[in-house]
Amino acid sequence: MLSPRFLLLRSAASMTTRSFCTGGALKQGRTPGRAPDMIDVRNRLREIVGASTNWSDHQQAMTERVSLSNMLANSQKDLPAKTMKDSYLEVHLPLGSEPQLREKYLTYHNTVRFGRILEDLDSLAVLISYSHTHNPELKRSPLSIVTALVDKIDMRQHTIYPDCDIKFTGHVTWVGKTSIEAKMHMSQYCDGAYAPVLDATFVMVARDPENKRAAFVNPLKPEGPEDEKLFQEGEANKSRRVELSTASLLKVAPTDEERKVVHSLFLNTLDTKTVSFRSRVLPPNSVWMEDAKLKGLEICHPQERNIFNRIFGGFLMRKAYELGWANACSFGGCRPSLVAVDDILFQKPVEIGSLLLLSSQVCYTQGKHIQVRVHSEVFDPLTRQHNTTNVFHYTFVSDRDVPNIIPNTYGESMLYLDGKRHFNQTVEH
Repeated sequence: MLSPRFLLLRSAASMTTRSFCTGGALKQGRTPGRAPDMIDVRNRLREIVGASTNWSDHQQAMTERVSLSNMLANSQKDLPAKTMKDSYLEVHLPLGSEPQLREKYLTYHNTVRFGRILEDLDSLAVLISYSHTHNPELKRSPLSIVTALVDKIDMRQHTIYPDCDIKFTGHVTWVGKTSIEAKMHMSQYCDGAYAPVLDATFVMVARDPENKRAAFVNPLKPEGPEDEKLFQEGEANKSRRVELSTASLLKVAPTDEERKVVHSLFLNTLDTKTVSFRSRVLPPNSVWMEDAKLKGLEICHPQERNIFNRIFGGFLMRKAYELGWANACSFGGCRPSLVAVDDILFQKPVEIGSLLLLSSQVCYTQGKHIQVRVHSEVFDPLTRQHNTTNVFHYTFVSDRDVPNIIPNTYGESMLYLDGKRHFNQTVEH
């Protein structure tokens, strides 16, 4: 949770006197009395790195950023420590007060497109990180700050109303030498007050102007017990991620308990008539894992670029979420609700012009819950090579019990166990 002093609501008038990345809201070009919104966030990000909305000018600007390398710190000790309140931001999404904005976020079923919310969270996390690393003596930041991992997004409520204003708040809660953890909270104005909707934790990494090597970021100095608690939670999150990576099923064998689960699934699918290792029968109210897939293709156009001339991570998250949701909807036979987003890892950047292949797989089910894994890879049609760029994990809940998902091969069994691990983390959290 954010420190109580950070959660004090500032009046719209007071917010206009501040500027985003150095102690305040956005500066010029805004209507007096209006709180900053997502358009302001993205405009400010372009200012920070010198990006342009024009494609040809943008390419030139990225080339010119190479000269900023000499402004990078040689050591983290050379950078002044920052506090959590230095990076605190409050941004509004005026779906209720500005109806013309609503259509971009609206679904056919009169709810809010969660994929759009993912895009907004990604942009806000980047700006929060730049707020932490801001140097008032520099006109442009030499850092290229990108999303490394979406550690967790927990839904506090399933319904997001399309005609009520939304507020995002967030700040840096933990810092390594070249990485930053940003926590964000989203709430919606209903019945005269803001009610919590979700909590999100993103991990960002800082790199040089060419986005080729790691760069140092300002250390974080907690102030008081609330800050210290948040910082220690960040340390625990880092340790947990290292532990999970070490225990990955791609590296080590399943535990004894997990092996028993796989064997039990195998025994339950044996054909009692033949009693053969090769003869498998699908149990009642079950679906083979190979029949619970949904795939998609995206051509990555310049329109979807980020400020560093790569494909915007929020766009990738939106497309993966929408495919995963469609798969869960098809599998469960009704519109599912999102429970959590877990462990989205950005392994490689996606270049403009890429062919992006998305593959969603229902990999675990329990009661009304559906665990979906979405794998994205870039395909080069000339070399015929595939390279994984992202892996996404989503937990959905249906309004009815869903079929059991049954693996048929060893590889599918590992997907099943991995999905079970992610589901258990969500439930325990």
